[in-house]
Amino acid sequence: MKKLLIIPLIVLTSGVFAQTFQFGVKGGANISNFTNTSFNNVENKAKVGFHGGVLLALNLGDHFAIQPEALISTQGAKLSSANNEAFEGDYKLTYLAIPIMAKARFNGGFYLEAGPQFSFKINENIPGGGDAEDFAKNLDLGIGAGLGFHGKSGLGIGGRYIVGLSKVGDFDDNDIIDPSFRNGVAQISLFYTFFNNRNNP
Repeated sequence: MKKLLIIPLIVLTSGVFAQTFQFGVKGGANISNFTNTSFNNVENKAKVGFHGGVLLALNLGDHFAIQPEALISTQGAKLSSANNEAFEGDYKLTYLAIPIMAKARFNGGFYLEAGPQFSFKINENIPGGGDAEDFAKNLDLGIGAGLGFHGKSGLGIGGRYIVGLSKVGDFDDNDIIDPSFRNGVAQISLFYTFFNNRNNP
């Protein structure tokens, strides 16, 4: 008798879950740079990287959702200097990024999103320093905003820009680089979600 009661309960719970949550995977390209820079005779240029990971959308009604994500994100910048070659090269920072997006969803699959992002440094690779761990701080705070399209099949595409709010540099101010620069990252993503039957407006 208990087994007969458990089976309908599992089916019912699965149905409620499928109508409320969407689990998915995503990945794409980063175009990053250091912003708010005060570099003396050092030029910074954009660097191409990638991001990839998982997402979980909590759908609150037909037109609003909260979407936390966990992404591995590579970013940084390319620096060049005519006066000091020691600072030239690719500055690559790898983070575990946790964005938490509030999404406004419209009929037809289009959406707007905005929310905070918390990034935890996994690794850094800087010119002349190998895998030195004293260039960037371990925690980076930012805020993101974007737009995109999410089809009823679960396949979607989105664009997002993350503005850094916290100082990146984890070293003392010097005559060449001011450590108060911030991260800026533009992202283009492809993603796919499961449990799509009744979630997309």
